Amino acid sequence: MNILETERLALRVQTIDDAAFILELMNTPSWLKFIGDRGIRTIEDAKAYILNGAIRMYEQHGFCLFLVERKEDHVPLGICGLIKRDTLEDVDIGFAFHPKHWAKGYAYEAASAVMEYGKDTLGLKRIVAITDQDNHASAKLLEKVGLQFERLIQLSNDSEKLKLFAFNK
Repeated sequence: MNILETERLALRVQTIDDAAFILELMNTPSWLKFIGDRGIRTIEDAKAYILNGAIRMYEQHGFCLFLVERKEDHVPLGICGLIKRDTLEDVDIGFAFHPKHWAKGYAYEAASAVMEYGKDTLGLKRIVAITDQDNHASAKLLEKVGLQFERLIQLSNDSEKLKLFAFNK
């Protein structure tokens, strides 16, 4: 079931049927560099990640990192959605797209829809995002969808300082 739709995209809750794509996405060089190694090495690891991550978060909060696919052919492109982390006070937007689908406007289209959903449907007054300091492409996209750099932060489980961006309604 699609949670959000745009002109070209459908965003839906991940299922274990998406495990092969999630496994591939989470082991791309860009994911490993900017998001980090989550130790997902097998289809079974990916299924567990989906069950304990996106599906559990959706059940608890009504949002998660949705699978983003093209409407015309249902090809998975990436993930984009909202997350409630224990380490951040606010809900944050996150996204990751497979490199073969970069530079086609998909990330902007999906992130714009997620921001609108968070503000209008969920009534969030503040949405944040965190990025690696060297992830200039993500920072540019966050600014394009209405977030502004606030400060550097250090999460308790991370040794590096991250950029914190925020949207305040």
